[in-house]
Amino acid sequence: MSPLDLLDLGLIGLRTRPARAALSALGIAIGIATMIVVTGIPASSQAALVARLSALGTNTLQAVALPDLNPPAPLPESAVEMVRRIGPVTAGSAVANTHSPVRRNDRLEAGNGSGLTTLAARLDLLPTINARVRAGRWLTPATENFPAVVLGSVAADRLGVTDLPPGAPAPRIMIADRGFTVVGILATTPLTPDIDRSVLVGWPVARSELGFDGHPTVLYVQADEDRIEDVRGVLAETISPERPGAVMVTRPSDALAAKRATESSFSVLFLALAGVALVIGGIGVANTMVVSVLERRSEIGLRRALGATRGQIRGQFLTESVVLAAAGGVLGTALGVAATVGYASWQRWPLVLPAQSAALGVGGAIVIGVLAGVYPCVRAARLTPTRALAGV
Repeated sequence: MSPLDLLDLGLIGLRTRPARAALSALGIAIGIATMIVVTGIPASSQAALVARLSALGTNTLQAVALPDLNPPAPLPESAVEMVRRIGPVTAGSAVANTHSPVRRNDRLEAGNGSGLTTLAARLDLLPTINARVRAGRWLTPATENFPAVVLGSVAADRLGVTDLPPGAPAPRIMIADRGFTVVGILATTPLTPDIDRSVLVGWPVARSELGFDGHPTVLYVQADEDRIEDVRGVLAETISPERPGAVMVTRPSDALAAKRATESSFSVLFLALAGVALVIGGIGVANTMVVSVLERRSEIGLRRALGATRGQIRGQFLTESVVLAAAGGVLGTALGVAATVGYASWQRWPLVLPAQSAALGVGGAIVIGVLAGVYPCVRAARLTPTRALAGV
């Protein structure tokens, strides 16, 4: 028989008993859908958690000069450029304390700095520390040369500058004895709380107006997470080859260990449940095929009497089993994907659907169909025409 004839013959049982076939396929579909859901939903949840942990600075290091050295050893002016030459480093920036007092206006006493710090900042600071502007804009190559300032979130509250409405006159604050125009307000930066309590000015204007000597105070470094420890090991020597002991480098964030533990965990229990569901579905298909063989003994005997070989009988019932399981696999895959997409969207998680899960959905169903149909098809093929027709 040709493959099309064999397929048409295998569909006879499914067409004559649609309710039973549908229930058997449903068992397989539930197993396949469970497998996809228990791999897709945890993967999406893991991706959301990893993204949150990454936002906590799992790939960020800070380097500062030790404050109590005698003689002092400030960080070199070229420290950022030297750090960027380290292979795994992906970003680097710096700030520097100008030791300039900050006042809301010139009517306040010079010593009233509201507990705020004036920092000279590089233009590439925000992406390096995962910060963002809440209102206004960040410093630009133009504004960094002029008396413009961006406020941290806490600094903005203390100075009474809570918003920068478009079209309204920009507020001004006093740094040292010079007026600076507020051009931006930063959102809260969990990685660097010191930035929240600071006012940030451009590197060039800090030199020209505030007496800044050009030496950075804090270096922020981003590197590949897999090699963050290697970068930390050479960072001090790179920044200050002559006195590496004068540089203190923070250790990687505890969130990095949590992220790695999350990525290495695996939902063994969920996969076991999916496996149980697949086995139950396979048993349902096997039971359906065994009952089908018992009910269709007269059909088997008649076909054998008309010359059908045992191989053709085996092929008929094995095809029926595989088609039944494949239909359940396709249905289960569709249900599993739809459930995963819907739940991930509801939770506002990034959708992560392992491609191998969808492929294994249909493939696993076919394998189950083959395994479940082996015994029934062998049993049907062993029936002799006389035994099969004896009860007719």
